[in-house]
Parts: sequence; structure tokens; C-alpha cells
Amino acid sequence: MTDQHLLRWNDAIMADSAPGDETDALIARCLAGEQRAYVELYDYYSGLIYRLSYSLLGDREDAEEVLQDSFEYAFRRLDHFDARKSAFKTWLYRIAVSRCRNKRRRKWLPSFSLSAFDGDEPRDPAATPPDERALLSEQQREVWAAVSDLSPKLREVAILRYYGGLPYAEIGQVLDIPPKTAESRMRLAHKALRERLSDIVE
Repeated sequence: MTDQHLLRWNDAIMADSAPGDETDALIARCLAGEQRAYVELYDYYSGLIYRLSYSLLGDREDAEEVLQDSFEYAFRRLDHFDARKSAFKTWLYRIAVSRCRNKRRRKWLPSFSLSAFDGDEPRDPAATPPDERALLSEQQREVWAAVSDLSPKLREVAILRYYGGLPYAEIGQVLDIPPKTAESRMRLAHKALRERLSDIVE
């Protein structure tokens, strides 16, 4: 199984974010007290953080809560963000992953449900739109279900690697682990997924 094989699930699921220069400008406007800039910064990154949270938790309401908590914290601590240490997206990922972990500690992690791809629209506008859900093939659903069955530590790395497209160094920053540890966990996740999906791997 290759990264490309798994990425067929949705190549752009976490690609919606602002370019670096534009993000820097928005942060500067926020710190100068411009309320509209906060709205624009949220609009650029809310879909990314919602999808990450939903991918890790598998629950719509929990993901919405993590989304709001993450941005509330990020906006309060925006003056502590240091672009020399990480990209803004990486900083947001780290905040969201931390809150997802807290959410798992407070309740039993529910089984991942594919019900989000059917029926009523998610309440959050950042959720996957109907046209994306309609494009999911049965094979892609199997891949996603297999990812959801990984242990939390392996799932975090797999989500950030396969669907976030992050290099191991950046995954290490998000999860506060050495890049080599991230790479080792990815190998374990890859092995588990390959075994689970052996019948659909080309």
C-alpha cells in the first residue's frame, strides 16, 4: 500500500488554508485589533481543523466543540505564536490534537461512523460538503474505516501524514514527539492498514 493509494480517499481534505504570507498579514491585523481579520483567519482554517478533529474523534458534535475550543484558545494566545518555530497551520494542528486527546480522556472514543456521509447536513459549515461525500467509493470507505480502527497514537500520525500531507518533522512538532518516532508510528500504521486492506490493495 502506498501513500498515493490511501490518498484517493480525498486528496484535498485538509488542503484549505491560507498561503504563508497571507496568514502572516492576517495575524498582524488581528494583533492590531482588527476584528474582521479574526473572521478571515477563522474562515481560512476552520475547515481544516474541523476535518482533523472529526477524523480523530469520529463524532460530529465533539469535532465542533474541539473546533470552537481550538480557535478560542488560538485567538487568546495569538501573540504567543512564533512563525520562526512553526507554520501557523502546524500550531493550530497541535492545539486541536491536544483538545482531541482531552476529549478522548473524558469519554469512551466512539466507533467511527460513516453516517456523516449520509442524511442531514452537518451543522458546521466546515464539514465535508455533499458533493465530496457522494464521491466516496466503497473502496475509499473501507480505507477510511481501517484508518479509524487504528489506535489513537497511530491514527493521529496516519491522519496527519496521509490526509494532512505533513512531513515527519512537522508531525513531530504537532504531536510533540521526535520525527523518528513519528516515522516509526507511521510504519506500524502502514503495516496495520496493509494487513486490513490486503484484499483491495492493487
